Amino acid sequence: MNLVIFSGPPSSGKTSVILKTIAAFHSRNIRVGVVKFDCLYTDDDIAYEKAGIPVKKGLSGALCPDHFFASNIEEIVRWGNQTELDLLITESAGLCNRCSPYIKEIKGVCVIDNLSGINTPKKIGPMLKSADYVVITKGDIVSQAEREVFASCVNSVNPRAITMHVNGLTGQGAYELGSLLYDEKQNIKSVQGMQLRFPMPAALCSYCLGETRIGEEFQMGNIKKIDLGVDKP
Repeated sequence: MNLVIFSGPPSSGKTSVILKTIAAFHSRNIRVGVVKFDCLYTDDDIAYEKAGIPVKKGLSGALCPDHFFASNIEEIVRWGNQTELDLLITESAGLCNRCSPYIKEIKGVCVIDNLSGINTPKKIGPMLKSADYVVITKGDIVSQAEREVFASCVNSVNPRAITMHVNGLTGQGAYELGSLLYDEKQNIKSVQGMQLRFPMPAALCSYCLGETRIGEEFQMGNIKKIDLGVDKP
């Protein structure tokens, strides 16, 4: 079984790109399943079910979705193998732009849209910088010049990645993306012992554990203060 990890900012078009790419896989008789990660709510699993795609979803609730992903990916791979999938895709939204959901030796795809602004690539951390493939969506809404400038900004942040445009509505570019993602030689039985490409966002403070009161006396653990150049009272 192949494993591919999709991530990207919310509403960048990840689900649409995945659906169009899977349609191209089906024409090649490749059986694909999806696991959707989100925080509070998602109905993307319904879209996958309507397309006849085996799907599971996981809501992290109060937890960081990346930590939730890392805690469950081994069980997800086991489910994919039990379902006899040829390719398993995981989809996770990068909510804080500091997300780093990729695993070494597993292909990682970051989906980002042209409408997010030319400075957005610089604001996205490992989710974009450590991706193998960067998919740019919504190119049909902007001019050719804007597409080229945005792609250049993406390339300046991650020059190693293959950058391509995919239209989530028409599916243009989805077949080409699929041809890059599937590797007949890859056979993932387990990810136990594999390593993340980049450490997860650090989060272990009193607020992580349920504290709601504001003030230094209530703050413990991994706390970072902004330097305002003023003395404490």
